[in-house]
Amino acid sequence: MNLLIRCAIAALLMGSSTCAAASAASPPSEVVWNVETDQKLIALTFDDGPNPVYTPQILDILNQYQAKATFFVLGKRVQHFPEIAIREVNEGHEIANHTFDHHFLKHMSPEKLKEEIRQTQEVIFDITEQIPRVFRPPGGFYNDALLDLAREDHFTVVMWSWYQDTKDWKKPGVKKIVETVLNNVHNGDIILFHDLEGDCSQTVEALKIILPRLKEQGYRFVTVSDLMRLTKN
Repeated sequence: MNLLIRCAIAALLMGSSTCAAASAASPPSEVVWNVETDQKLIALTFDDGPNPVYTPQILDILNQYQAKATFFVLGKRVQHFPEIAIREVNEGHEIANHTFDHHFLKHMSPEKLKEEIRQTQEVIFDITEQIPRVFRPPGGFYNDALLDLAREDHFTVVMWSWYQDTKDWKKPGVKKIVETVLNNVHNGDIILFHDLEGDCSQTVEALKIILPRLKEQGYRFVTVSDLMRLTKN
């Protein structure tokens, strides 16, 4: 699916500003939405954590089903809950940059954007000794300034498969989260969940249904970076 088609759909789901930025910015290869592959691989992603109550529960479920995931963390929450970030890394998951304080990049100057992302990189490295290689912009908004920085600092901007936005942060109900994932699943999907501050119990309960169902269908759960690497031509 080309970028213009994706943007038209994304505009309906996320608002026209995201689409405008995406369509004007750059070739689709600079932003990853999903990965085309004939392998039954899926990337589970979690935004806005760590959450001191629910992220450990998510990690327990992932471990139960031998699933690896990518956690797009906020720098300030990594500072508050360093032991969880360290656990994510120690258990083989990918830790990724989601800004320091969930600021929307469209409101930032290029200089402030660079400061925000690099500050978060430093926080994550200081605590986990890992340098994130992927970045997801809050709200899905990106522009030329972000893509220029991605080239300069050698990271990849990663979004999510537009049909795999569970909107779990809205607490739509476990059934709705499960149906969003299972009814739309494709090879190479990047699925969007959240382990944000507050109540993530619906996400936890949904994962208890989603992971065994997908595993029964032969899917393997890998990090975003592994998804891109394993399917690279």
